[in-house]
Order: sequence, then structure tokens, then C-alpha cells
Amino acid sequence: MADEAIRVLLVDDHQVVRRGLRTFLEVQDDIDVVGEAADGAEGVARAEELRPDVVLMDVKMPGTDGVEALRILRASQNPARVLVVTSFTEQRTVVPALRAGAAGYVYKDIDPDALAAAIRSVHAGHVLLQPEVAQALLSQEETGGPGRGTALTEREREVLALIADGRSNREIARRLVLSEKTVKTHVSNILMKLDLADRTQAALWAVRHGVAG
Repeated sequence: MADEAIRVLLVDDHQVVRRGLRTFLEVQDDIDVVGEAADGAEGVARAEELRPDVVLMDVKMPGTDGVEALRILRASQNPARVLVVTSFTEQRTVVPALRAGAAGYVYKDIDPDALAAAIRSVHAGHVLLQPEVAQALLSQEETGGPGRGTALTEREREVLALIADGRSNREIARRLVLSEKTVKTHVSNILMKLDLADRTQAALWAVRHGVAG
């Protein structure tokens, strides 16, 4: 396994699902499955122990579910990017997971190659949502109203548009000829001014209010 392989942790209460995911992912040259967990609490513990790059997380699990596990990981500032992989499509499941800090949300019937691509995309810093998931978020009342966007500087609006395009901080920095540190500052200012919690909310706000290109 290459040194730069993406370290992945599998969190799902169904052993057959974990086994299937592991079997497929282990044949990917750039992905290394470093561990498994059967519920959210164990997933949090394993994420702290193993420090994976990406966590594949189910939502509905006994005990600590995926949404609560996401909140705990976020509160502890664990750097792992969480890709929710689930069979639940209802808004009442999708939205809380994304609000809790998921970097992406895909369904378990996703094509295996598309799942590998999703892992790579999330690891690269992108926000990854299947079309139905994006629609579920857009149909929710956004936290920030459209008037708040007028508080953004022109540069912040440029950064926001690129966030909505799924660009990572590194890609935004390259596109706008800025340092990554400066981009990070812009992102923080955008979230503060729009009263949003994360990049996912910012991306959807941009689409809803016409900032996205």
C-alpha cells in the first residue's frame, strides 16, 4: 500500500456491509482500510485511535447513531472527513447529518467505482452531495437570509462561489492566487457573516441565493 494512501475507517452496524466495503476498497491502490466499528460510539473511539483520513459512516445504528457520532467528532476537532453511506433518503435523516458536519452523503446503492471516487473527492476537501441530497437541503429554510450576502466583500463572494463549485481551499488559493491561510480566513469570515456552521451550508446558501456560478 502506497504511503500516500487514503486511510479509511468503516462504521456500520451490519457486518456484511462492512465486509463488502472492505473487500472492494482493499483492491484500490490508493485506499487503505485501517479499521472498522459497529456503532457510533465505537466509531468515535476508533477514529481517535486510528486518525483516519476519511470515515465511511452509516446514520441509523444502535446506541450512538451516525449523527451523534458526527457531532462528537466535530466537537473534538478530529480532522477526519466523514462520508455518510446509508440507505436512508428522508430529509429528516439527510439534513441533520450534514448539519452535524458530514463532508458528503451518498446512498448504499452507489456504484462501487463511484464510491471510491467519492472517498477521493471528500479527502481532497470537496463537499460531495448526490443530487437528491442537495435538493433536500435546498428545500430547507436556510439559516441566513438573502440580505446577509450584502455584508460579504467581493473577494469573499468569489471564495463562496468556488466553495459552491466544490473547490477545496488549496484549489481556491490556486485559482485566486492567494495563500491557503488567506483563503481559510475568508472562509471563516463567510461563515461568521452568514451565520452558517460549515462549508456545506455555505455551498447550499450560495446556490439558493444566486452566488454560485
